[in-house]
Amino acid sequence: MAKVSPAQFVRQVRQEVTKVSWSSRKETGIGTLMVFIMVFLAAIFFFLVDLALSWGVQKILGLGG
Repeated sequence: MAKVSPAQFVRQVRQEVTKVSWSSRKETGIGTLMVFIMVFLAAIFFFLVDLALSWGVQKILGLGG
């Protein structure tokens, strides 16, 4: 790999940054909303699974009255 001067490196970085396709504000908002929805659904799912497994273990081992 050829060594380049710091100034040449900065120029190359600037050229590459201009090629980046940035998402719009609307796309970012929709993506963020979808992440929150999926996290909420996953939390509910794992809570219910944990509840069911806890209940099953209590019934099998006779713990907790």
